[in-house]
Amino acid sequence: MFLITLVGNATIITVIWREQTLHVPMYLFLAMLAASDLGLSLFTFPTMLRIFWLDARELTFPACFTQMFFIHTFQDIESAIILAMAFDRYMAISHPLHYSSILTHRVIFKIGLTIVIRTLIVQVPLPILLKRLCFCRSNVLSHSYCLHPDIIKLSCSNTRINSIFGLFVVLSTMGLDFLLILLSYVLILKTVLSITSHGGRLKALNTCISHLCAVVLFFTPMICLSMLHRFGPRLPSHVYVTMANMHFLIPPVMNPMVYVVKTKQIRDKILKLFFQKD
Repeated sequence: MFLITLVGNATIITVIWREQTLHVPMYLFLAMLAASDLGLSLFTFPTMLRIFWLDARELTFPACFTQMFFIHTFQDIESAIILAMAFDRYMAISHPLHYSSILTHRVIFKIGLTIVIRTLIVQVPLPILLKRLCFCRSNVLSHSYCLHPDIIKLSCSNTRINSIFGLFVVLSTMGLDFLLILLSYVLILKTVLSITSHGGRLKALNTCISHLCAVVLFFTPMICLSMLHRFGPRLPSHVYVTMANMHFLIPPVMNPMVYVVKTKQIRDKILKLFFQKD
């Protein structure tokens, strides 16, 4: 899976970088998504491979805090990019005449920079706040990698501030992103229903399928895991571990496959890249 993730996302980034015809908002956002998937994979897969192949189960606190920071950083970046892609689809379907004039390269760069700045503002305090805690209990994590809620459970200090700030981070980033994505699709659906021809409606909806798959792959395991933790029956620990693994490992593997299968331009350019005749 790790090799598939690296090759798939690196191929998409390379193709979009090399092909001038793909330097349009939809594919530039796709390249950003592939880059965030690569980053997330580099900080999750190696740890799992160390555990299952080498039985190396120990990690120092600085290494754990570093891994936690980058996992949550790339997680928030991916969430924001998926939101940006929803805005891209809304503009393309609801305001096609103004699409290219609004989503210029300059605007896309500003969106990407805003995503990074927002993520760093909320993520940098997390490891700083963790350093003030004392860890005197059994330092055994319930997941294959370091996550903020998992780490604060190990502390014997007062973790109220950490818990409140952690909840604020989740709600103000991925929670808000998900609500805005839903709003985008409500507006898109409203526009699609106003199209008179059946073929026009299908064509408009078809441009959203790949993005909808990315939304489902990213948010469904996270929402299900949160609901089970708060409202569901107490289940064996491996159920929660499996769902967490799905949230972090499945999107980086599946996103490239979905976009290659559903996007003819990407598929054709990849074939051209690997099978170009001299």
